[in-house]
Amino acid sequence: MTTATFPGARSARQPFDPPAEYTQWREQPGLHQAVWNGHTVWVVSRYEDIKAAMTDPRVSAQALALQSNGAHDGTNAPDIFPRMDDPEHARLRRMLTKDFTVKRVNAMRPGIQQMADDLIDAMIAGGQPANLVTDYALPLPSLVISLLLGVPYTDHDFFQTITATMMNINASRDEKATASRRFFGYMMELVARKEREPGDDLMSRLVHEHVLTGELRRETAAMNGVILLNAGHETTANMIALGTAALLENPAKAAVLRDTDDDAVVANAVEELLRYLTIVHSLVARVAHEDLEIGGQQVKAGEGLVMNLPAGNWDPAFAIDAGELDFDRAVRGHLAFGHGVHQCLGQVLARAELQIALPTLLRRLPGLRSTVPLEEIRFRNDMSIYGVHELPVAW
Repeated sequence: MTTATFPGARSARQPFDPPAEYTQWREQPGLHQAVWNGHTVWVVSRYEDIKAAMTDPRVSAQALALQSNGAHDGTNAPDIFPRMDDPEHARLRRMLTKDFTVKRVNAMRPGIQQMADDLIDAMIAGGQPANLVTDYALPLPSLVISLLLGVPYTDHDFFQTITATMMNINASRDEKATASRRFFGYMMELVARKEREPGDDLMSRLVHEHVLTGELRRETAAMNGVILLNAGHETTANMIALGTAALLENPAKAAVLRDTDDDAVVANAVEELLRYLTIVHSLVARVAHEDLEIGGQQVKAGEGLVMNLPAGNWDPAFAIDAGELDFDRAVRGHLAFGHGVHQCLGQVLARAELQIALPTLLRRLPGLRSTVPLEEIRFRNDMSIYGVHELPVAW
């Protein structure tokens, strides 16, 4: 009988570690079954099995029915590129990639740096203690993705509140459906606005280069805008906050980031934090289109799979002493951004934001500390993206 639920709860004493049962799931033969989003699925927990599953043409990303939050039944929703297979996935993704290239992101770095400094200035002016989540970790990526997409930042309270409901594992089906419809309606209005009043932003370009030419439906442009806005602030915000919490518990590692002027050291430290924390601890779902075997487990056509990215990134087959935060580790190939053709579209931007946000915070506030013990911090076991709900700090 299936009794496990996914994702598992992380320990209050070791909140940066994946749930203890994931080690057992990696070590036992085959795959483990668990209940995820109300569905019984196979949980893929070994590093090599996850890579194999995410590149097997018999395993489909068209898993919207498994992830349906009540806003639709998974059959008549506008297309979203993370839930499509090639060649349609590649066609839609190509419409978006030019806004997330290394060249484009590097051009944004001075602006991101200025935003980070301005937020820290405001936090200092506001006095101690401060909530690092609301004062720094959340507004920084929200400002960046709003600028990139052409979303007025004045609307950030709306989309952050909506996203919190959509990501809440414990929210009801009706609550998630209502939030999803409101977010989609907002983005449809933005598409119409960009058609009338285009700017120098992704949504304007998408509308004028692809919607008005008949290549893309307005609904599809809007739904992909929802995905980009949602992912663009939610994931990076939680990495900034959770990464800061982890660094405050590892002062020697915090000192490395604070004191180095070597961009390569900063970059590798960020990669290790991404591996170590793996905040996307749910969400990555697939469906078998044919009978196949993964990790010695027979999976039947139509059965769902969920990629256990935290377990994969802590697999000893990939990372020796995975529980150690090691900034000297050769961490290339981690799964924090997924694997294969569906790897996170915004990973270059996310890396840039983290490479700026974390060292800047530690350099500007060298005495940064949490004002509550680790066991009193509320970690986001109840959300699809892991992190902290708030992080009270002083300096």
